[in-house]
Amino acid sequence: MSMSEEVLDLRVTETYDESQIQVLEGLEAVRKRPGMYIGSTSERGLHHLVYEIVDNSIDEALAGYCTHIEVTIEKDNVIRVDDNGRGIPVGIHPQMGIPTLEVVLTVLHAGGKFGGEGYKVSGGLHGVGSSVVNALSLWMEASVRDGKEKHMMRFERGQTVEKIHAVPCTDECGTTIRFKADPEIFETTEYDYEVLLKRMREAAFLNAGIRITLRDEREDEVREDVMHYEGGIRQFVAFLNESKTPIHPDVIYMEGSRETSMAEVAMQYTDSYNEFMLSFANNIETTEGGTHETGFKSALTKVLNDYGRKYNLIKENEKNLSGDDVREGLTVIISVKLQDAQFEGQTKTKLGNSDMRTLVETMVGERLPIFLEENPSVARAIIDKAQTASRAREAARKAREMTRRKSALESNSLPGKLADCQERDPALTEIYIVEGDSAGGSAKEGRDRRYQAILPLWGKMLNVEKARLDRVYGNDKLTPMITAFGAGFGEDFDITKLRYGKIILMADADVDGSHIRTLLLTFFFRFMRPLIEQGHVYIAQPPLFKNEKGKTVKYTYDENEQRRVVAEMGDGVRVQRYKGLGEMDPEQLWETTMNPENRILLQVTLDDASMADQTFTLLMGEKVEPRREFIEKNARYVENLDV
Repeated sequence: MSMSEEVLDLRVTETYDESQIQVLEGLEAVRKRPGMYIGSTSERGLHHLVYEIVDNSIDEALAGYCTHIEVTIEKDNVIRVDDNGRGIPVGIHPQMGIPTLEVVLTVLHAGGKFGGEGYKVSGGLHGVGSSVVNALSLWMEASVRDGKEKHMMRFERGQTVEKIHAVPCTDECGTTIRFKADPEIFETTEYDYEVLLKRMREAAFLNAGIRITLRDEREDEVREDVMHYEGGIRQFVAFLNESKTPIHPDVIYMEGSRETSMAEVAMQYTDSYNEFMLSFANNIETTEGGTHETGFKSALTKVLNDYGRKYNLIKENEKNLSGDDVREGLTVIISVKLQDAQFEGQTKTKLGNSDMRTLVETMVGERLPIFLEENPSVARAIIDKAQTASRAREAARKAREMTRRKSALESNSLPGKLADCQERDPALTEIYIVEGDSAGGSAKEGRDRRYQAILPLWGKMLNVEKARLDRVYGNDKLTPMITAFGAGFGEDFDITKLRYGKIILMADADVDGSHIRTLLLTFFFRFMRPLIEQGHVYIAQPPLFKNEKGKTVKYTYDENEQRRVVAEMGDGVRVQRYKGLGEMDPEQLWETTMNPENRILLQVTLDDASMADQTFTLLMGEKVEPRREFIEKNARYVENLDV
């Protein structure tokens, strides 16, 4: 066949006319492309269904009608959400000619949040919430109570199967939604209680006075958490700072409003060296920040510099404090509620409304000076901290320049202990960070030098949770690693310069090994966070046992697997237990832990920065008591403890 004939064969023979244009009606579109509506069909998307329904109840609470929301995970992972709001309207819809409840649950972009006086502000502004959940559920049941009657409907995969019908009831008003996520759509339909708890707790903090109950009925022993915070975001800040040491006792709180928008800020300084900022717009976390954060930052810097100059705490010959200086050790929550929230950024989590900058900036610019004037000792403590941060930052800058100068002067600026790989394309390369020289020696011999680099670390690592920036520079344990990665760190970190696509932590499966791993992860989280966010960091899983019988060799990675494999192999198995990586010869290390075909790698991901921040502070901070409580609480989840 000639080339021209081949081309002719590829032509479309069907006519392209009106009949070819497919219209996905209603909820069909949601089932075809669920990711467009809920982000993904993974575990994250599954939990998103619950948030959509709860957000509707919260909107009722914001409107002043609902005080209690109950979320229950029933047996078989059925979700039930009850609230005591006004109830979704059940009368015939003037436009559609069907009950309004049916419209809300089956028509996309139908809701009371596009105009009219139903809601002033709301989290679910797209009108897709409930109907999307319905479309992606195996079945959904809705019941609405108006104090006299209970109106009920049932749907399957978004289609009405039981028309609206009513039975008498004397219960209080409110709505109950029950649904079962469709296993055809979702990768898993198993809910994670902790994930839901975090989100519900957040919602209760952000909406002072609302009571949210989360209940898990899947096990015989029912678990229940009731969240009710009259102090709202003040209590939220206190909660986040539980394992830190505040430098002033009370949380500073400010609120302000303009027309239909309102903003509130709660903040408290601690003796930590890291800032922690959480911001929300209509109860939705704005992880990429936005105008409300910008407004807060500029006002805070200006207010503290003005106060410092006014009372001569910052001398004439001293430079103004920078934004980074005044935010060191600050835990702050910014929450804004507004009518037409505009979200930007890749993940639609960046607030774009310019008037929110003005509102937050003006509010902080007016309220914070009053607080400082009334609390001069707190003001002095905050400015002292910022000045110490400024001096440390200056020392860090000099150390950074020294480091840069050194590396520019050295013709081969890669650290001496690094055994580099031949490949230069970061997409293909990986670096193993190995504890100790003995394991490092085996890893160097056993690796595939084409694409695997080895960097041994030895001695005691710096705990960056307890160290200021200037101590990080020039630290002889961290510098080789920073140099090897090639992407800098802290403010200078540039992930595009990263020399290795995979950074693999390889330490012994004992207490020292996990301590080193935690120290390294703390460092990455604080100074190279994009490494974790973009999925470059992995933990190698070395085997615990080697099982030999004749010529058959099987490695196992935990006690359960070991029992199973030994039982399968039958009598006469020779078992070797590895105490550490140094006990393996190069071939064994390659075969079990470094060969991409056999090895087990755990990817370190960051789903939730606030939880990670708390955990690192807890594990690596100064306070002993919260750490002891954490260990006691979580000890039952520990596997492979070698005692």
